[in-house]
Amino acid sequence: MSDVAKIEELVQKYQTLKTEIAKVIVGQDQVVSQILISIFSGGHALLIGVPGLAKTLMVNTIAQTLGLDFKRIQFTPDLMPSDILGSEILDENRQFKFIKGPIFANIILADEINRTPPKTQAALLEAMQERSVTVAGHNYKLNLPYFVLATQNPIEQEGTYPLPEAQLDRFMFAVNLDYPSFEEEVQVVKSTTTDVQVKVNSLFSAQEIIDIQHLIRRIPVADNVIEYAVRMVGKTRPNSKEATDLVKNYIDWGAGPRASQNLILAAKTHAAIHGKFSPDIENVQAVAGSILRHRIIKNYKAEAEGISEEQIIKSLF
Repeated sequence: MSDVAKIEELVQKYQTLKTEIAKVIVGQDQVVSQILISIFSGGHALLIGVPGLAKTLMVNTIAQTLGLDFKRIQFTPDLMPSDILGSEILDENRQFKFIKGPIFANIILADEINRTPPKTQAALLEAMQERSVTVAGHNYKLNLPYFVLATQNPIEQEGTYPLPEAQLDRFMFAVNLDYPSFEEEVQVVKSTTTDVQVKVNSLFSAQEIIDIQHLIRRIPVADNVIEYAVRMVGKTRPNSKEATDLVKNYIDWGAGPRASQNLILAAKTHAAIHGKFSPDIENVQAVAGSILRHRIIKNYKAEAEGISEEQIIKSLF
């Protein structure tokens, strides 16, 4: 099958996928789209939202519809690296045997990732970056496709360990979840307080998702679109000549080269799921907010004057 036919098939399957997810998840259309874009691009996503917005349910539902193995890890301050990676035990023959931890799955939901100490966060970082883990000197490859979808609660600061910038940078998207609208909340209450169990169908297999990731990477991109993305990321750096006034006044540090790579990969996926065979500048702008939001560091002046990341990112277009 040609790549053109594969993209046309992807558009249809993507629409069916969204319909299937909507059986369980009410609203949150943008959030679901961004998670799916990050999965098809082969990236990780960070979901930021207050408790009770169905973050865990959303990730679980998406894992089911994609036909992937799913594990949830609840991060706590006393969680050790061996709790997520696994550990070696002595078996009945007095031989060391490795018992795999919950990190060995296709989709990992890292619940409240900022609750665990840096040592455990670092163990997850290797899995995210290398798609492998090292335990007792042995290197174990993780099954592909492999994604970490982490959640973070923006309310509580007590007893939390903010994610290091290097780890934040590994997340392709940072997605903000808002409260549902009145109509959506009515629908949520109606559907969750009855005895009806909704079953979602699995529409993909692990191999199909790997094939889609390769297909996305084969999509051609015009030089002017790549230059636009790189220039946009360059404008977030306060010392650069092209930086906007908002950036110079309100930002301490801008985004690194990984932001440029992710902008182009996400723009390719965004174009493909909308039936386009090559991304344009509009596709880059559509994904820019979630890709740059967690990569720019505002200064105290921005906090004091209520300047949001969204305002700064919009000024880069």
